[in-house]
Amino acid sequence: QLVESGGGLVQAGGSLRLSCVASGRIFRINTMGWYRQAPGKQRDLVAVTTSGGSTNYADSVKGRFTISRDNAKNMVYLEMNSLKPEDTAVYYCYAEVVRASFTYPQVYWGQGTHVDVSS
Repeated sequence: QLVESGGGLVQAGGSLRLSCVASGRIFRINTMGWYRQAPGKQRDLVAVTTSGGSTNYADSVKGRFTISRDNAKNMVYLEMNSLKPEDTAVYYCYAEVVRASFTYPQVYWGQGTHVDVSS
C-alpha cells in the first residue's frame, strides 16, 4: 500500500512537498516516483528514483522539482518549487515493490493527492 500526503492549494511561484510511504511486507523497493494526471489528460511521469539513487525528471519540471527517498523508511518525497498553474494535477506515488527474495517486483500506485496552483 502506498499513501501520499502533502498536496493542496498554492499560489504560482510557491512550493509544496509531497510525501509517500509504502507499507506492508517489503523486502526491497526498486524504483519509486511520482506521476501526475491533469483533468482530461493522460498520466505522465514527473520524477522517479532508483534504489541506487539515480533520478529521472520530466523536462517540464527539471530545475524546479527534486525527488528524494529514504530507503530505511520506505518513503519517497517530491519537493516542488516555483510552481506554475500548469503543474495543477493529481499526483500519484509509484513503487516497484519486491515482497520477498527471489520474487518479481509488483507495481503499486497511491490513491493520489491533489495539487492546485492558482495564477
